[in-house]
Amino acid sequence: MYEQAKDYLLKIPFWAKEKNTLEQTRHILEQLGNPQEGLAVIHVAGTNGKGSVCADLTAVLKEAGYRVGTFVSPHLVDIRERFLINGELVGEEAFGDCFQRVLSVVRQMAGQGYCHPAFFEFVFLMAMVLFAREKTDYVVLETGMGGRLDTTNVIARPIACIITSISLDHTQYLGDTIPEIAAEKAGIIKAGVPVIYDDNEPAASRVIGQRAMEVDAPAYAVRKEEIAAAEYASFAAPYQARNAALVKRALEVLQIPGVNRRLCERLLKEVCWQGRMEEAAPEVWLDGAHNPGGIRAFIEAAEAQLAREARRVQILFAAVSDKDYREMIRLLCDSLPITRVTVVHLRSERGLREQVLAEQFEQSGCPEVEACETVRQALETALAHRREGDRLYVVGSLYLIGEIKELLRVREPLRGRKT
Repeated sequence: MYEQAKDYLLKIPFWAKEKNTLEQTRHILEQLGNPQEGLAVIHVAGTNGKGSVCADLTAVLKEAGYRVGTFVSPHLVDIRERFLINGELVGEEAFGDCFQRVLSVVRQMAGQGYCHPAFFEFVFLMAMVLFAREKTDYVVLETGMGGRLDTTNVIARPIACIITSISLDHTQYLGDTIPEIAAEKAGIIKAGVPVIYDDNEPAASRVIGQRAMEVDAPAYAVRKEEIAAAEYASFAAPYQARNAALVKRALEVLQIPGVNRRLCERLLKEVCWQGRMEEAAPEVWLDGAHNPGGIRAFIEAAEAQLAREARRVQILFAAVSDKDYREMIRLLCDSLPITRVTVVHLRSERGLREQVLAEQFEQSGCPEVEACETVRQALETALAHRREGDRLYVVGSLYLIGEIKELLRVREPLRGRKT
């Protein structure tokens, strides 16, 4: 059943022309027995940092002795990465059972005029069934693209909402200004439910604060001073201090028995989230920066590394068409001492052609650029051109990170070598 379920899900379009409304999704949940109603949900939205915040929350709550369900996206290699119980992939049997339960209701509702759920909606429904079945004490729930109209926003009464840093992304769907995007993210705020948010973008903070006032939600702004003091954050990336400070404040607000400052700071120093400044092989670092805000955070992390240990920099880059790839490339070329770039076309209908990316890097002043048709070829090429003292950073898309991780798990067939 697991293989059948996986194959079925991966054939569902990620971007559907017609989607069920939130009210329709609530009706589907009713047919599933309203599994979400007994869950203690911490709802996480934002542009960048959501995954890391979810990983931090999961680690601390698990260490405190709680059973934690975590729903995140996207997956990098295995679709079960989206459904975690105490930080571990859900078992294949449980995955198949939850899939079958949702599919039976979806087919029933189709006879009543409901749309077949889009991919994200389907896996969210599965997650709610799974976490209820597993009797989780807490659920850490990451939104998809937005907030206000996001499928996850059917959760009527989370125990807390967290909004991470906000920058321009998905502008064709969420708006083309920071206040417009912040308004979509702030749509998860509920009356009386505490909201903890990153206070480093004034335009976003004003919108979030105003929305909290409108619905009478206690609001807690995490300011620069708290982030600067977060010496307990993972050292691999300075941007993790922002995420860790949000988590620490949220747990202080929630006052969960067994969760204290000492436990938080110890765990937050140890947590790492795959694909975020992850050294996946010697001198091969992966960072899922996939928009200008994410690239700025990656650059800050890379510069901190390079200040400690001088390295020549290679970049392996890919992007999808709805991202501001020109600005991402400009930032990389203006900020880092790049000696060589490999670009590649992703296995996605949204993936930008490698020639388009190569031309943009050349126009931005990169001295040596090579375009590849496949990720395997790109990785082989980048590794083959490495010299002693080179560091390869893989950035631009989480889909790229997933393909690279899959290849690195079976590196024997790769011909890459240091030269």
